[in-house]
Amino acid sequence: MLTIRLILESLGFAWRALRSNLLRTILSLLGVTIGIFSIIAVLTLVDSLEKNIRDSLNFLGSNVIYVDKWPFTGGNSRDWWKDYIKRPNPSYNEYRFLKANLKNGQTVSIYASTGEVTVKSKNNGINRIRLNGASLDYEKVFEVNVDQGRYFTIDEVEGGRNVVVLGYEVAKALFPKIDNPVGNYVKIKNLRFSIVGIVKKEGESFMGFTSNDYSCIIPYDAYRKLYQTGSGRWNEIGSHIGLKGFESDIGLVELENEVRGAMRVRRGLKPSQKDNFELNRPEAIGKAISGLFDVLGVAGWIIGGFSMLVGGFGIANIMFVSVKERTSIIGLQKSLGAKNYFILFQFLFESIFLSLIGGLAGLFLVWLLTLVPFGSLAVVLSVKNIVLGLGVSSVIGLVAGIVPAAMAARLDPVIAIRAN
Repeated sequence: MLTIRLILESLGFAWRALRSNLLRTILSLLGVTIGIFSIIAVLTLVDSLEKNIRDSLNFLGSNVIYVDKWPFTGGNSRDWWKDYIKRPNPSYNEYRFLKANLKNGQTVSIYASTGEVTVKSKNNGINRIRLNGASLDYEKVFEVNVDQGRYFTIDEVEGGRNVVVLGYEVAKALFPKIDNPVGNYVKIKNLRFSIVGIVKKEGESFMGFTSNDYSCIIPYDAYRKLYQTGSGRWNEIGSHIGLKGFESDIGLVELENEVRGAMRVRRGLKPSQKDNFELNRPEAIGKAISGLFDVLGVAGWIIGGFSMLVGGFGIANIMFVSVKERTSIIGLQKSLGAKNYFILFQFLFESIFLSLIGGLAGLFLVWLLTLVPFGSLAVVLSVKNIVLGLGVSSVIGLVAGIVPAAMAARLDPVIAIRAN
């Protein structure tokens, strides 16, 4: 009961101090407001930007390991590419070898892609479509959600039949008046393909990556009828092998080690020879992105820190004035038996309350910022950043109020009562 009474009494004093000189209080709390706004606004924008970028990279799949010719993140030297360009592309035989011999891999798929493809249906056509030639389990590895129809059967994939799964926007452009175009035909490079499925709409990508809305998927062997794939000559299209691993990091590491060993055996590499293939994981891109955003977050703390410093001095100034104005009241309270800690906590609560008001004002400004449209960037004020803003405000209030509160607690009651 004493603690609740102390808090309520402190809040009352703080509210009266705020109302007694509203302009002084607002100007003093302005530093905290600007500081919290600067820090939380930067962190909110950074978190939102990072989330949007990561969502844009969803086409790479989750818990996926890629067997590639090139690394995702490049090399450390200026001429790093010279060592990689001599590597062969992953082949269909290597895909079959991995599929037959791996124990840790849940699903394995090989695919190749071409951009700028034109797809037609009678008088309708759509340009700049990405054409993917894919094997079985491609839809599982890369989480392709077929909304209407189905994915390819084993016979269609192994026979390289002319069947196709269309992206949502492709189907909409070619068949604007048909709700379900499954069973119709399209032409790709003058070859007729039967539509067996339509991919669920994914929406626009923040980073401009082409989503499955503007893509078509055909069996890998049907793709090889249209484009030459192979060992990596300049006129050939490189293939990629994707392996869906277990969700745990340990499972992915075990799978990566098994794939590395199997590929070295398949390519006949000696123990002293380096890998002539690359095992890529989307997490590598995520780590590079996180490093960049960590720097931006630190910059936000530095910028906001100066404002918070000014705000802390402003609150300390309010508390010093408040102690001076209430010296006689403090003396009266202590003469009636109030302990030093009671006076100390009273002023500390008041200081924290005033700082929280400034922090809430800063968070309100950040919330208003989230209402501003930023194109395809969705800005969201997370609960984590709200708690962080309130926590920082409380710490600033605590630090700014500790010296005035200690001075008030140490006042001699007789001298304090006689103060004007």
